[in-house]
Amino acid sequence: MGFVAGVTLCIWLAELPDWRWLLAGAVLGPSSRGLPTWVRPALWLAAGLSLGLAWAVWQAAQRLAMRLPAALDGQTVERVLTVRDLPVRGRHGFRVLVRVEPDAAGRMPMPSLIRVHVAGGELWPAGSRWRARIRLQPVRATANPYGFDAEAWLWAQSILASGQVIGLPRRLGDAEDGAARVDRLRARIAGRIERVLGDTREAALVTALTVGAQQHIDRAEWQLFARTGVTHLVSISGLHVGMVAGLVAWTMRQWLRRLPAGRIAPRVWVALSGLTAAGAYSLLAGWSVPTRRTFFMLAVACLLLCWRRALTPFRIWWLALAAVLLFDPFAVYFPGLWLSFGLVAALMTVSVGRRRPPDKWRGMIQGQWAASVMSVVPLVGFFAALPLISPLANLVAIPWISALVSPLCLLAAALPIDALLHLTAWLCSGFYVFITWCAGAPMWSLPSPPWPLFALGMLGSLWLIAPLGWAGRLFGALLLAPLLSYAPPRPGAGQFRATVLDVGQGLSVWIRTTRHDLLYDTGLPAAEAVVLPNLLASGVRRLDALVLSHHDADHDGGAPSLVEALPIGVLWVGQPESAHVLGMPYRRCRPGLRWQWDGVRFELLWPDEHWRDSGNNSYSCVLRVSGTHGSLLLAGDIPREVEAQLVARHGRGLASTALIAPHHGSRTSSSPPFLQAVAPHWSVISAGWRNRYGHPHPLVLRHYRAVGTAALRTDRLGAITLDFSAPPTVSGYRLTAPRHWRPMPEASGGSARYRP
Repeated sequence: MGFVAGVTLCIWLAELPDWRWLLAGAVLGPSSRGLPTWVRPALWLAAGLSLGLAWAVWQAAQRLAMRLPAALDGQTVERVLTVRDLPVRGRHGFRVLVRVEPDAAGRMPMPSLIRVHVAGGELWPAGSRWRARIRLQPVRATANPYGFDAEAWLWAQSILASGQVIGLPRRLGDAEDGAARVDRLRARIAGRIERVLGDTREAALVTALTVGAQQHIDRAEWQLFARTGVTHLVSISGLHVGMVAGLVAWTMRQWLRRLPAGRIAPRVWVALSGLTAAGAYSLLAGWSVPTRRTFFMLAVACLLLCWRRALTPFRIWWLALAAVLLFDPFAVYFPGLWLSFGLVAALMTVSVGRRRPPDKWRGMIQGQWAASVMSVVPLVGFFAALPLISPLANLVAIPWISALVSPLCLLAAALPIDALLHLTAWLCSGFYVFITWCAGAPMWSLPSPPWPLFALGMLGSLWLIAPLGWAGRLFGALLLAPLLSYAPPRPGAGQFRATVLDVGQGLSVWIRTTRHDLLYDTGLPAAEAVVLPNLLASGVRRLDALVLSHHDADHDGGAPSLVEALPIGVLWVGQPESAHVLGMPYRRCRPGLRWQWDGVRFELLWPDEHWRDSGNNSYSCVLRVSGTHGSLLLAGDIPREVEAQLVARHGRGLASTALIAPHHGSRTSSSPPFLQAVAPHWSVISAGWRNRYGHPHPLVLRHYRAVGTAALRTDRLGAITLDFSAPPTVSGYRLTAPRHWRPMPEASGGSARYRP
C-alpha cells in the first residue's frame, strides 16, 4: 500500500527530489523491530511510501534526461529511423512513431522515440527503416485545468520529441527484430480488414478491437461512446485481455480433463496458457499501457496461484497493483488504471465477510451496483460527467463486445475466411444500433471536486457497497453527499472572472459573473476537447450567452458540438454564417447594445451595420466587459482599419484593465493609436505554440512594451485567468500548477499572479 501511494505521489511533484535521500527512508520498516506493536505498521507504511516515491522519482529523472537537448531544438539532423506502430494518415500527409537509431559514433543525443510528420510521398509501413533528415522540436500541447492532458499522456508514453521530415527520405532494409515483425503482422491484419469491410465504422471498430489501431474511429463515434459510458470497451483493455485469457484457460482446463495426470499440476498449465494468451493479445494490440497493465496483473495472479500461497483477495489485489507500478510507474497517469483496479476492488468489497455467495442473478445485480457506485467518484474526478445510462449500456455491451465480438475478431484475423469478418461487422453494427439508442439518455454533469471531497467520496462509496447493513450505507451516502452537491466558488457582485482557454491557434474566452456565464468564441473544431470539459468541470450547465465573433474556423469551429452539449440563452454573432450551421435563432452584434448581469456591464462596440469589407475579420464582435474593479476588451480579429474606427468613435472610452489581443498578435492589428487608447495593464495573446503564422509578431510585442503593457501568451502560460476582484489579478495555468513533466514558460513575464 505504501509503495503504491509513493509512486502515485510523484505525479504532483513540481520538482524531483534526490531519490537517494528518499531511499534512505526505506530502512524505517526493518528498523521497527523491538518497537511497540502499534508503531510497526506505520513505520512499514512509511518505508513503502519512501521506496515507492524513490522508485518513481528515479524513473522520472531518467526520462527527464532523455528530453530533447536545447541545442537540437529547431535543428535539422539526419538519422536512421525505424517505424514503430502503424502510421496515421492526416489531411496533410501522415504521422508515424519512430525509434531513432544511434549515430555512427553510437551516441544518442536525442530521445529514442519521437513522433514524425511526413508531408507526402510513400507511406512508411510498420517495421520499415528510413534514412531521413528531420527538423526536431520538443513535444508541446495545450495546458488547461481540465480535459485531456496531452502532455501528461505523451510523457507517460515516453514520446518526448517530434519532428518534420525535410527533403526526400531513403528507404533502407526493413527491421527484423521482434517488435518490427509484430508491427508488420498488425499492419497486414488491419489492411485485410479494410480491404474486406471497406471504409466503414464497423471496419474501424473491428480494427481497434483486433490490433488496437483506433485512428479510423471518427470523433462522432467517440462522442457516442462517451455519452453511454462504453469508451473502455473500444480500447483493448484489461476486460478484453482478461476475457481472452479466461477463454483460453477454460479451454485448456477442459482439454486437460481428458488426459491422464502428469507431473505438473493442471492448474499450472491452465495458468500458463491463460497468461500466454494474454501476452499474445497484448503484443497484437501494440503492447499499449492498458494491455501491459493487464498482463502484469495476470502474471502476479498466476504466480501466486502456482505458488499456492494462502493470501486474501485484497492482498493479492495490492500485490498486483504494486507489481504493475514496479514494471511501469508511469501507468498512474492513465485513468484506466484506477478505473480497472477500482472496479475489481468494488466487486471484492461486495462479497467480503459473506458466509455464502449469493445466487447467480442476485450476484450479478450486486456486482453491477458496486461497479456503478465505485465509478461515480473517478468519473466525476476525471471527466466531470456521469452517463446515467451507463449501467444498462455496459450490462449489454460488455458481454456483447468482450465475450462475443473480441474473440470473433481474433478468430477472423487468424483464419483466412472473409465470412467471419462480415459476421463480426454485423455484430458491430448491432452494437452501434444499441448505443445510439442509449445515447438519447441524459448525462449528469458534476463539477470536479477538490481533493478532500474526492477522498471523502471514495470512502463513502466503499461504505455504500460494503455489506454493513442500512446504517453503514446511510453513513456512506452522507460521506458521498458533499461531492455530489459541491458548487465551485464564483465571483461576488460587481466582479467577474475571465479565462482565456489554451485552445492552440484560436480563441475561446469564458466569462463568469455571480450567476451568469458567457463564452466568447469556441476555437477550432478540435478545441471541443478543451472548452466543453473545462466548462462542465467548473459546474457550468448552461451558457447564458455565446458570442461568435466572426465566421472563421479558429473562432467558431467548435460551436456545433458545444451547442449540442449545453443549452444556450442568447447567441450573438458578428456574421450570420456562424449561426446558419447551428440551426438556432441569433442576434447580430451591433454598436450600442448593452446588458447587465450581477452588477457587471456588457457593451457591444462593433461591427457597424454599414461597414463593408471583403474579409471576415473586420466583422468581429467587439465586446467590453466592466465591473467594479476593472474592465476587459475583447476584440476578435479586427484589423487596423477597424481599430481606427473604434478610436475615432470612443477615444479614451476604450480604456480597459486588460485586452484580448486582436488577431492573436498579428502585425495587421494592435496599432499604436489603438493601444494608447485602450492603455491595458495586460494583453492576453491566444496563439498556438510555434504556429505557422508566426503569431505574435515581434513588432506587435514591441508595440505593447512601448505602452507599458505586459503581453501574456497562452502558448507559454497555458490557460490564463483574469480575476477582476479587488485588486485585479492574473494567473497562468503552467505556473499555478507546475509539474516536473510539464514544460514551463520560456519567459513568463513575471510570477504566477500579476497586479497592476
